[in-house]
This record gives sequence, C-alpha cells and structure tokens, in this order.
Amino acid sequence: MKGPATFPFAQLGTAEPDAVDIDRLYRSERSSLIRFFARNRASAHEAEDLAQEAFLRLARADDGPASITRPASYLRQIGRNLLKDRVRSAEFRHMAPDVDVAHAISDVDELGRLEARDSLRRLETAMIRLKPRSRDIFLAHRLDGMTYLEIAEKTGLSVKRVEKIMSKTIGQLTRFMEQDA
Repeated sequence: MKGPATFPFAQLGTAEPDAVDIDRLYRSERSSLIRFFARNRASAHEAEDLAQEAFLRLARADDGPASITRPASYLRQIGRNLLKDRVRSAEFRHMAPDVDVAHAISDVDELGRLEARDSLRRLETAMIRLKPRSRDIFLAHRLDGMTYLEIAEKTGLSVKRVEKIMSKTIGQLTRFMEQDA
C-alpha cells in the first residue's frame, strides 16, 4: 500500500504558508497514523481516508499548523476524535429499529410521514413497556450518549451487566415494535 509521497495541498483550497512543515509531518507520520487506524478496526481504505481527513483538519487549524507546539500529538488527537465520530455515527444508525427519520421530516411524502409517525408511536409504546431500569439505561446510552462504564458507575452495576441489559432491551424493543405493527 504505497501512498503519495507528499501531502496533496490542492484539497485545502488555500495557499501553502506552512507547506514545508505539513509536508514533513505528512511524510513522517502518515504511515504511523494509518497503522493506528488499522489497529482500531478500520479497513485499509478507511484508514487511508481517516488519515487524509486528519491531515486536512490539522492543516485547517484555526491559527494554522505552525502555531501548534506538538503537531504529531495534535494529529493523534484528531485521529482519536475521528474514530469516536465514526463510532457515534455507527451507533446512531442502529439506534432505533424501524424508525426512518428522513420520512419524519419530509413535507412531500405524506404517506412516509404517516408511516414515520406510526413507527415513532410504536417505539414510544414499546419504551413504556420496558422495565424502568432497562429504559433508563437504554436512554442514558442512546439519548444522553453515556458510555457503559459511565452508566455502570452511576447505577452501581458492573459494565458486563449494563451490556447485558442493553442487549436484552434492544431485543425487547424490536419484539414489542413488531407485535404492534
């Protein structure tokens, strides 16, 4: 997997005031950053894309990359943030079964809006049928964005128990919504 030897400045859409520093950093840190992403379960293609995005964000830093005292560390933090964003995005896509949010906001497709409203009603009914602790844990994770560790600390449960409750709750929600369909 051989990548470009220098950073593609054309993607920045700006002049190249710090081009030498970014180019040097790109050549020295690119492969390390790609390995970092690959270790965190990104495919080779995703790792390349994430590394590119990390360098673009570094190059677009508010005061310019030259103002950053430790650009390699800053680049790693950008990488960690990109991975967190990727996980959040994946969690959001799997948040609620059978709910098509695009239809809920569409003014053109009346039938789609009615179906989305019905799905939301079924989800609300299913949420009410859950045990209070299961519902609270589910909402803390999916709505408030709390991690399993944070929920475990707040409730006094083990992380493993929180995971089991979440798994069971998702299964119950799916069954409840299918029953009401």
